[in-house]
Amino acid sequence: MTPDVTDRVYLGVTLMANLLPVVISKIQQPHIVLIVADDLGWNDVGYHNPDVLTPNIDKLASEGVVMNNAYTQPLCSPTRVALMAGVFPYKVGLQHLVIKNRAAVCAPHTYSLLPEELKKLGYATHMVGKWHLGFCNMTCTPTYRGFDSFFGYLGSDEDHFTHTNEGYLDYRDNTDPATEYNDVYSAYTFVDKAKEVIQTHDVNQPLFLYVAMQNVHEPLQAPSKYYDMYPHVENEGRRFISAMASALDDAVGKVTQALKDKGIAEDTLILFLSDNGGDLENYGNNYPLRGGKFTIWEGGTRTICFMNGAGLKKTGYTFSGLIHAVDWKATLVSAAGGTLEDASDSMDHWQDIVENVATRRTEFIYNLDDVKAGVDDGHAAIRYGDYKLIHGAPGRFDGWYSPDNFTNRTQLNYSQPLDPETPSNSYWLFNLKDDPCERENLINRRPGIEEKLKKKLEEYHHDMIPANFPDDSDEADPELFDGVWSPGWC
Repeated sequence: MTPDVTDRVYLGVTLMANLLPVVISKIQQPHIVLIVADDLGWNDVGYHNPDVLTPNIDKLASEGVVMNNAYTQPLCSPTRVALMAGVFPYKVGLQHLVIKNRAAVCAPHTYSLLPEELKKLGYATHMVGKWHLGFCNMTCTPTYRGFDSFFGYLGSDEDHFTHTNEGYLDYRDNTDPATEYNDVYSAYTFVDKAKEVIQTHDVNQPLFLYVAMQNVHEPLQAPSKYYDMYPHVENEGRRFISAMASALDDAVGKVTQALKDKGIAEDTLILFLSDNGGDLENYGNNYPLRGGKFTIWEGGTRTICFMNGAGLKKTGYTFSGLIHAVDWKATLVSAAGGTLEDASDSMDHWQDIVENVATRRTEFIYNLDDVKAGVDDGHAAIRYGDYKLIHGAPGRFDGWYSPDNFTNRTQLNYSQPLDPETPSNSYWLFNLKDDPCERENLINRRPGIEEKLKKKLEEYHHDMIPANFPDDSDEADPELFDGVWSPGWC
């Protein structure tokens, strides 16, 4: 496929009421930039896979602290509620799939969000990019949940150039529809808006900037200059996902350059992570980890993550401590000089990271989802020490998939589970220290560990709130809001 003269190319692929008090300590407060990539796979960055050209990301990672055991939820909305609210999604009914554009659901107001906590510490708070924490009511949206400003989209996904979903606009400048950006690649706009925040910021006040990028989420689209960086990749899907990763990397480079131009780079702490594993249906890659997005295999939940910058005493190393997306709320508040008095599920690992010692986290829930939905037919999983227990259907793709650079694969075939004779309510047990790629099922071979983890899963189920996953509402129809996805109907 040859890029067209419009410099864009496509591939269509089938596809708060109770705020928590904060205690402030008197230390230097860093500026904080949180960058979240969308669907970036374990094997979709240069420092894991040299076939992908991401020099800016690689440099930040190599000069910072790479998190080797950082976990998220297997999908967008659940990870974002864990990240922002510091609570496991199964406790607030957001554990099943994602928040749909027509769903009367949003991040619970019973939990403060990260920007609300940082505002208590004196931070200016700004967001650029993807929200995806619900928008049926205006009080659900970013500028009502702790952000001083917002530019981006409220829903799940959209065209990278037209900024539409189902043909309707989803692009906002604070609370107003942003209509003047048609045909501008979203990564370009988000970089411009992030640079504007940095350039106009008063350096005497600490800054929190949340940049939630759209790349590399489908639809697979990229400006031709990034597509042209991969002439050797014959598989069109893989060529596009690589191009989108390079566009993401360019955005990261421009944001970090803006920090340098402002003179605040050395005073800024950067946290970079992906919201879940790579989307195998859309040519993302998590090799050698098993599975991908949608699954509770490691490929869907163990994700790219690193820190760089202010406050880190030691850099250029890999941090092996266990950390989950829920922990970043308490950890970043700690880095900012505060302490959450009631942190819910969020654990503060800031000093652990600084000193390169093991974290206090020894267990977590990958997910508890009892909704029956085809190939994602109800599942649960727990990490306890080195062991992982899975119950139910881990997810739609359960194999190990190497990057497919040189074929024109049109469909990813479902692979068989470890034992094709086992029912969908079966159990899997792995020792992730010895077997991080989940190849050897130890079920019935470690009876003491097996029974202990089964009992723990049962106990966690007592805290589970049934999934809040309503049917689509006709009241959300963008036709009722001048053709724009909008709040105000719940």
